Amino acid sequence: MTILGVESQEVLKQQLKRHEGLVCQLYKCTAGKQTIGVGRNLDDMGISESEAMFMLDNDLARIEAELEKNISVLNGLSENRKIVLMNMAFNLGISRLLQFKNMLSAISQHDYKTAAEEMLNSKWAQQVGNRANELSEMMLVG
Repeated sequence: MTILGVESQEVLKQQLKRHEGLVCQLYKCTAGKQTIGVGRNLDDMGISESEAMFMLDNDLARIEAELEKNISVLNGLSENRKIVLMNMAFNLGISRLLQFKNMLSAISQHDYKTAAEEMLNSKWAQQVGNRANELSEMMLVG
């Protein structure tokens, strides 16, 4: 429920966008607060769970498109193996995921045992610990 009608809400949004600016990167406002978007003070307000989930949905859509563009065998994989690659791409970024050449080669040959081993035989696995163990098991069993 809002005190403004739909048209007035839009007028206010456009006015605030003009006054506050729209910055899609984290910055410090004139009061020294971490800020993003149209004046969202992250230091004092943070974001809500629904906002975080909205951003996650956008990130996952972007990652899915990047994987589809870069990994030709993606559509032939089980859902669990797709989850593994999505999770790794989310964590590493697509460019670093693509550096797992031995893992990706093994996946393209349907050699999931080697793919799982290659995941664990990496600096990434040392950095993320149990995450790597869980994902390599998912890769192995599909």
